[in-house]
Amino acid sequence: MTVLLLSFLLGCVTGLRSMTGPAVVCWGAHFGWLNFAGTKLAFINAPATLIIITLLALGELLADKLPGTPARTVPLGLIPRIVLGGLCATALAVSVGGNLVAAAIFGIAGALTGTYGGYNIRKALVSHAHLPDLVVALAEDAIAIVGGLLIVSHV
Repeated sequence: MTVLLLSFLLGCVTGLRSMTGPAVVCWGAHFGWLNFAGTKLAFINAPATLIIITLLALGELLADKLPGTPARTVPLGLIPRIVLGGLCATALAVSVGGNLVAAAIFGIAGALTGTYGGYNIRKALVSHAHLPDLVVALAEDAIAIVGGLLIVSHV
């Protein structure tokens, strides 16, 4: 698959869960799927980075289930998704020597798609299909995590 398609898809994952994108990039580096040695992103391979980003991602997964958590489409949720979607896609491009600007643009487009698509699908499944919000949220978590790992393992 091309790095631009994977950048878009990783952006979609980040749109679903903002910290899952950075977490799967860190895990991809940890497993040797992504290579940042000798780049400005070499810190991603550090154990401390992996631990901190993973804990932040787990915290987000928990916070998403709380009733007072704002919608991902409000600026507080949307802006980090856009920024992190672009950064994660750029990291993919750095790992393979791809076009950084194009990857960032595709990552941002994916983040917007994942944010609004995920929001609307979740809302429809809860209100129209009458599925419990927690079940839909857990399925969305699984899609983001598994999808993200599949993406970074195929760069």
